[in-house]
Amino acid sequence: MTEEKVTMQNGQLQVPNKPVIPFIEGDGIGPEIWQAAQTVFDAAVQKAYDGQKQVKWLPLLAGEKAYQETGQWLPDKTLSTLREDLVGIKGPLTTPIGVGHRSINVTLRQKLDLYACFRPVTYYPGTPSPVVHPENVNIDVFRENTEDIYAGIESDVGTKDAKEWEKLLAKQDKLSKVRFPDSAAYAIKPISKQGSTRLVNAAINYALANDRHTLTLVHKGNIMKKTEGNFKKWGYEAAEEYGDKVFTWNRYDQIKANQGEQAAQQAYQTARDERKLIVNDVITDNFFQQSLLYPEHFEVVATMNLNGDYISDALAAQVGGIGIAPGGNINYQTGHAIFEATHGTAPQFAGQNKLNPTSIILSGAMMFDYLGWSGVAALIRSGIEQAIKSHHVTVDFAKTADATVLSTSAFGDYVARLISDAVQKN
Repeated sequence: MTEEKVTMQNGQLQVPNKPVIPFIEGDGIGPEIWQAAQTVFDAAVQKAYDGQKQVKWLPLLAGEKAYQETGQWLPDKTLSTLREDLVGIKGPLTTPIGVGHRSINVTLRQKLDLYACFRPVTYYPGTPSPVVHPENVNIDVFRENTEDIYAGIESDVGTKDAKEWEKLLAKQDKLSKVRFPDSAAYAIKPISKQGSTRLVNAAINYALANDRHTLTLVHKGNIMKKTEGNFKKWGYEAAEEYGDKVFTWNRYDQIKANQGEQAAQQAYQTARDERKLIVNDVITDNFFQQSLLYPEHFEVVATMNLNGDYISDALAAQVGGIGIAPGGNINYQTGHAIFEATHGTAPQFAGQNKLNPTSIILSGAMMFDYLGWSGVAALIRSGIEQAIKSHHVTVDFAKTADATVLSTSAFGDYVARLISDAVQKN
């Protein structure tokens, strides 16, 4: 078999038996966690397909190593390869805070229009958690990935651009709303109907395809009425296009206004009994409270960029932290997708071979699901689950007296052996 590229034809991903998959190992601990992950991936593919299918891993440069070798943090060749090969995976990349180059992660999302950040958050038994019932957390987050404050439209204090914004605000009679205009920096928060609709559509399609029955639009529309308020409005409008497959909270309110509370309650209960998708909404700060108190009330969440950044990390903390949190950045229309470790580079631990590679391993499971190799994905998750349950873990998860502390590479080898043993038993 020769290596082939993943392609998109008639809206469907076409995956050959021996696809080329680009990877960026990342900065800091990136090379260590990537090597552990690749060991697991190759073992799972071998088990699932017994040599009939195989991944050809293609290394790409980005981050500090790329800058040292090419003078570019994100080389043009890397971007063009990711654009051509559609699906890739990456480790963590360095982003200076306040100075220096723009986030490579954000740049990739913008350049490839990876509009949906998909972050499934679930608990693996045995994982140390700060909450009493982490097993109640099973929430899939869809975060809009290309708009909001992350558009990067900012003006620093005292600059010509900032002065122009002040002139515009004065012209619109709004400068008085800026408390300290002489020392203010400015940023623009674009939220569009098109961007909001395609994100909500992705969340609805996922929920309908995966037996999920609640989709919650999370927003701060009570304060930001024209941006986040419109996200809620457009989200409900998108949901209504699905007809009888969904029951929206807007529809509940309409029935209540026209026919009364009892009729609305009956319609809602009927929708639940028929296992339709219930689409509701909640204010962002209330979501944080409710997701701690009653996480079982939420299944799929759709929200904007900044909210989604906060929410996905906060939920990850409930199930053990971002060290175990997978993520993918996806354009469901073009097929482009980059799956990634969701944590930072941890440069102080680089070369020590001790930190947890689970985030990128589980992101790989997401990638194989996306490619249609669901058997591979299931094996990876099963291996991780068995390792954690048996307390064969890296140092961050070694909270019990019977824990066997493994290095980064040893953890990858252990999970791979679990997968190989499963092959032998079959």
